[in-house]
Amino acid sequence: MNTVSDKSTRDELIQRIQKLNEKATAQWGKMNVHQMVRHCCLSEEMLLGKKKYKQNLVGFLFGKIALKGIMKDEKPMMRNSPTVPDLKVKERVDFEKEKTRWIHLLEEHADVARLGIMHPFFGKMTKEQIDRLVYKHTDHHLRQFGG
Repeated sequence: MNTVSDKSTRDELIQRIQKLNEKATAQWGKMNVHQMVRHCCLSEEMLLGKKKYKQNLVGFLFGKIALKGIMKDEKPMMRNSPTVPDLKVKERVDFEKEKTRWIHLLEEHADVARLGIMHPFFGKMTKEQIDRLVYKHTDHHLRQFGG
């Protein structure tokens, strides 16, 4: 299974990010490419344990079931999957700066020694689950913008 803890997989994701340009248009969803790169940076900060968000009620009730479904196979995440409200981005950002920040955050997964985090929807996650989710989430948004 693809995981961001694998160097070759991480390198492949980084190469795909580097190919993104700020004129890319979404093949689905409501985000533009500027919002997507910032959203992915915010997500990485959370999954690295740098930012914490409280688990919401819907996540408390259904998060573990949804996580199990995402983790069970190599299938990509579904199009138009819901976004954690705290990770929604409205403003336009410096695309190249955020893209570089996203790459650096992905590279941090090689060195981070964490036991887990509390995801605002999925709840308590192990390092292995986080590493799989990072891959799937990154791949999802790169495919969204043709990358």
